[in-house]
Amino acid sequence: MKQSQMLIPTLKENPADAEIKSHQLLVRAGYIRQIASGIYSFLPIGRRVLNKVENIVREEMEKIGAHEMIMPALEPSELWKETGRWTTFGSELMRINDRHQREFALGATHEEVITSIVRNEVKSYKQLPLTVFQIQNKFRDEARPRFGLLRGREFLMKDAYSFNDSYESLDETYQKMFDAYSNVFRRCGLNFRAVIADSGAMGGKDTHEFMVLSEVGEDVIAYSDTSRYAANIEMAPVVTTYEKSSEKPKTLEKVATPDQKTMKDVADFLGHELHKGLKSILFNVDDRFVMVVTRGDHEVNDVKLKNLYDADMVELATEEDSRRLIGAGFGSLGPVHVPEEVEVVADFAVEALVNVSCGANEEGFHFTNATPERDFKVNQYADLRFIQEGDPSPDGEGKIVFARGIEVGHVFKLGEFYSERMNATFLNDQGKAKTMIMGSYGIGVSRTLAAIVEQFHDERGITWPANIAPFQVHLLSLNPKKAEQKELADQLYETLQQAGIDVLYDDRKERAGVKFADSDLFGVPLRITVGKRASEGIVEVKERASGDQKDMEQNDIVEYVRDWYQG
Repeated sequence: MKQSQMLIPTLKENPADAEIKSHQLLVRAGYIRQIASGIYSFLPIGRRVLNKVENIVREEMEKIGAHEMIMPALEPSELWKETGRWTTFGSELMRINDRHQREFALGATHEEVITSIVRNEVKSYKQLPLTVFQIQNKFRDEARPRFGLLRGREFLMKDAYSFNDSYESLDETYQKMFDAYSNVFRRCGLNFRAVIADSGAMGGKDTHEFMVLSEVGEDVIAYSDTSRYAANIEMAPVVTTYEKSSEKPKTLEKVATPDQKTMKDVADFLGHELHKGLKSILFNVDDRFVMVVTRGDHEVNDVKLKNLYDADMVELATEEDSRRLIGAGFGSLGPVHVPEEVEVVADFAVEALVNVSCGANEEGFHFTNATPERDFKVNQYADLRFIQEGDPSPDGEGKIVFARGIEVGHVFKLGEFYSERMNATFLNDQGKAKTMIMGSYGIGVSRTLAAIVEQFHDERGITWPANIAPFQVHLLSLNPKKAEQKELADQLYETLQQAGIDVLYDDRKERAGVKFADSDLFGVPLRITVGKRASEGIVEVKERASGDQKDMEQNDIVEYVRDWYQG
């Protein structure tokens, strides 16, 4: 394609609102343009990269027997109400009314839609297992869209859904999808990890996220330094064993702690280490109040709390709730003398403590020398804290270290979460009605594009992996006003096209410096420059990522390009 005929507007400076490299470079290089907060257009060169990623996804889906379809982006609320997600999905679900005031959602995901289709069309075990997928724009009303394509309100996603006649069959489909996702991200050149994750509003139990390692990732990955174990920090269990303190319990005392609000404030004021204090946080768990108690140096994991209660909703109680129920604000809460209507649960680490400080449930006062079970009762001990670096790996091999990651894919074993609620059944080989067993699988196609740029760039621009780049070759004619340069560049353009090589031809009447800068921004793997030695039939070939360059005869170009991409 001739660059003079394409819409590729480049910028010299980073956009003011672009905080990370992928956002900066995709805008500067003319791949995307923002239309509104969190909403982007993909310009022609950006569309070409999306096509490359989509084609890889399609190939891997088809290899495992998944078939492509397309579902409407406009989903009637009645389907979401069948599963209860109309209320539980939360404020991210974009809802609209038509002229007849009928409620709809803009598709954030399509479990309800595909289940409604399959329950009407699939009746027998002979039609199972079945896996379908689509590549379609999705919509989420993000409170704070940021990081360009990494957190938007409209984004391109591949979502797939499987229907099985047993959990054993689901396990097989899940593994096939897991392997296919691994292949997709490997083919995209990404450094990634598959991590144990939380299913959140999707429902179901077993799930993995595919995380691209990146310092700008919003998720924290906890992984072993010696094994393949990896999990989202929310889901990593703590397997540390705690030995009961050998201290002799002392007398409980109430002391004044004026203006000491944080755990560190109180620890410094009372002169003890952070782990010798108790952190007490009040939560609303499905409309009942629960006080969660951890050591002062640990952080409460609300996902583990939600899973402990198998709850639909977990949120921090309000300060007003705290004062009404317990008589004190957040900085003074503790488990001693808690009213009966508040349940107290504690992390396993708390059970081993003796003589610790905690809030006295009175403004400006704390207890010292508090000991569990003597001074306060705990309804249940459980793993309720976030894992920390240095903790033992849950698989028993090595220690935990942290990395940040960008989520690009997610696979779920949904089980009967949707099919039971929506009465999606089939007749088994004995003629009995059984509930279908489901799985759900998503890849953020546009997020993947951004994640690739986060891992493949330098100070001059993008350095696309070879099979993802918008073009195979960027051909530059440095001075098309000179007949010999234009003639050779035109000849090479035709020769490369006839050889089936995808080429972007910079035929613009621009200065050489502008062309070189734009070429570096675009990140096409190979650049061929027609310049001063055009009259000799000699061009310069440069590898974008390594910077290696050489002069070459025009007649050797096609073979070189083919060999380079095959090697």
